[in-house]
Amino acid sequence: MKRIIYSLVLVFTLAISANTVTAAEKKDKVKTEMTAEQKIQLKRITDRVEEIKAMDKSELSKDEKKALRKELRELKQQARAIGGGVYLSVGAIIIIILLLILIL
Repeated sequence: MKRIIYSLVLVFTLAISANTVTAAEKKDKVKTEMTAEQKIQLKRITDRVEEIKAMDKSELSKDEKKALRKELRELKQQARAIGGGVYLSVGAIIIIILLLILIL
């Protein structure tokens, strides 16, 4: 009985991971095909972040520091939207951990 359950869990996990792999491959293709406009925008974002990092923040007021943090968060969101990436859901991570526990 346990062998049947373990076999079903293994098949189910492999079926889910196959879909994740194909989705990751599609995102990689999109990521490498950045337009010139997106590259320019990403360069502008990284330049602004480096400029903020180089600033002397000790002379800034509390409100100015708060505005800088908010700007950095917005820049980070924009960079993520442009750059893409591969994300794992919580369910996928739990399934991977359970599979590793069963195998080991």
